Amino acid sequence: MNVLSASHINKYFYEPEKFQVIKDISFEANKGEFLSLVGKSGCGKSTLLYILSTMDTDYDGSLIMNGQQLTGKTQDQLAAFRNEHLGFVFQFHFLLPEFTVLQNVMLPALKLGKYSAKEIEERAYQKLKLVDIHEQALKQSSKLSGGQQQRVAIARALINDPSIIMGDEPTGNLDKKNSEIVFEIFKQIAHENNQTIIAVTHDPDFAKGSDRIIEMSDGQIISK
Repeated sequence: MNVLSASHINKYFYEPEKFQVIKDISFEANKGEFLSLVGKSGCGKSTLLYILSTMDTDYDGSLIMNGQQLTGKTQDQLAAFRNEHLGFVFQFHFLLPEFTVLQNVMLPALKLGKYSAKEIEERAYQKLKLVDIHEQALKQSSKLSGGQQQRVAIARALINDPSIIMGDEPTGNLDKKNSEIVFEIFKQIAHENNQTIIAVTHDPDFAKGSDRIIEMSDGQIISK
């Protein structure tokens, strides 16, 4: 089942002069598929991810997710859609250092307001269990190692049960051992929870282990 469909996406930068950074990109992603987006620095993969994540609306073409046409929606509509349907894992974890691990994971769910605070706490524990960091739940997030913090960030991305998780170099800041742990979690999320993962990565092992590699060069997809 198709959860994301991008059709004829084009994107221009206008500074210092007009330059086409994304050139007529079309592809689809299926439910439970683990995709890696690869290519040399500057090939446009992060720009594409930014468009797919609905953060950048200044493009030509059409973007459909979960059967909803997202192109042309207002910023408020897109923010609401993101909070419910998308999860994000970046190279840096962006946890609030003064909050506990549990509080960090609960935040997007509190914002969504779909469940009671007690239910959200329950769910947050479950997600922390999934990434095997539940024993640190009441610690301040700043007291954790980098690898542990990244796992907390994954639990936070999962709290609202998004259909798609987008990763921007999710292992870019981690050593080999922690990279492998994060990769295994991603694989589990896709294959057992049936959630789709689209991750930009420079890590060849990470890409090789995913279900499909989309390779970009010079603003275009050269293999998918």
